[in-house]
Amino acid sequence: MQPMNQGVANGRRALAALAILAATATYAAPTAPAISAAGTPAQATPADDAPMPSLAPMIKRVAPAVVNVATRGSITESNPVNPLLADPAFDRFFDVPQARAGHSPQFQSAGSGVILDARKGYILTNAHVIENASEITVTLADGRDLKAEVVGIDESTDIALIKVRPLKLTQITLGQSAKLEVGDFVVAIGNPFGLRNSVTSGIVSGLGRNNLDQDGFEDFIQTDAAINPGNSGGALVNLRGELVGLATAILARSGGNIGIGFAIPVDMVRSITDQLVQFGSVKRGLLGVDTYPVSPDIAQALGLIGAEGALVTQVLLGSPAEQAGIRSGDVIVSLNNVAVAAPADVRNAVGLLRVGDAVDIGLLRDGRTRHVQTVIAAPAQSAASAPIQPGEINPALEGATLAETAGGIGVMVRNVDSGSPAAAAGIRSEDVIVAVNQSRVANVQQLRERSAGLATLVIEVQRGKSIVLIPIQ
Repeated sequence: MQPMNQGVANGRRALAALAILAATATYAAPTAPAISAAGTPAQATPADDAPMPSLAPMIKRVAPAVVNVATRGSITESNPVNPLLADPAFDRFFDVPQARAGHSPQFQSAGSGVILDARKGYILTNAHVIENASEITVTLADGRDLKAEVVGIDESTDIALIKVRPLKLTQITLGQSAKLEVGDFVVAIGNPFGLRNSVTSGIVSGLGRNNLDQDGFEDFIQTDAAINPGNSGGALVNLRGELVGLATAILARSGGNIGIGFAIPVDMVRSITDQLVQFGSVKRGLLGVDTYPVSPDIAQALGLIGAEGALVTQVLLGSPAEQAGIRSGDVIVSLNNVAVAAPADVRNAVGLLRVGDAVDIGLLRDGRTRHVQTVIAAPAQSAASAPIQPGEINPALEGATLAETAGGIGVMVRNVDSGSPAAAAGIRSEDVIVAVNQSRVANVQQLRERSAGLATLVIEVQRGKSIVLIPIQ
């Protein structure tokens, strides 16, 4: 091989030197520190007198806003212990005495929390951290112990708000989880295994994770920043020290970190805590649709471009969705101008709306996009556990076991006694009474009002996917 021209070589070395200087100048600017592939600040061989890049300044600002949350409580049949506390492995991790045969059924546990409002003493944590607790103690970063009381709990999102005396507290700054992207660097701060103010770093590994708990509202941030038992309720912050998530769960059969941790997005936390402060609970409303994922096959069958959105499979009678004109076969593609990619997006979005909130729904129907508006309604309280005497409503319904529907769309017939007047009239189990004499029925009280004193009834029931009229004379 021929030797490289000396002038060319000198020129290339000069360009390389300029590139290194440019990179160093960029790094030295007063912005977030450069980060290595391992998730730690990095710089190419800094000068002896140059400060080493570090997350320490940010941690020093944020750490006082992260607290330890310790709880005590009693285990009863109506107040069962969290399954985590009943796991023998919990003893090994935390050295916590558990309820055993012949011992007092007491439990104690520890988690983390984040100071949301220093002036009012509000602290965020997970609902499962304070579950069944009769005593809550918050330990601050400076070692002070403060007794806490519960302001509100929302088990569906695993968010709880507690309160302490506001004595020289440091609150955290809230960021915007909607701006997070996969690959962003994050830091978890909490109390894993009782090790107070432990700090781990990593990246955002995924967004919009769900289906971890079918009964909850989920839109988790996934991170490889180490999260372990005791981190629950702790902070997930960006490199500016802003709270972007509330650590809540890990995915590991062993109970320890394997690089898959989850945090509740701060945008969801903000919405929930507003209601916890105001009401002590979350007043969720009802839209009234059942949805199904739009798979590529379904998209092809429906003539859709792209497999995104939530296919409406059922619209509840009398619901806000029906009033807005939504039909089975529609595909919901947006709610309040936020794109819907899957049914979980609908569930989460509606779950964060309050009763009475207006909602704009973007639909695909017959290949065309349209928008409809409706108002979120209050779901009726389920009365399945309280027996309803149908004979008190109308003698023709005697023999039917009735209960209000959770969605407030009628009265459910749970069972029909053989040979009873209700059976003779043709009423069946699982029928839903939705109207009497052409008047809509949303609950038992309306059924009683519509049928009181009438000798002739024309009952409209939803039976499967059909509407059936049952004349009773």
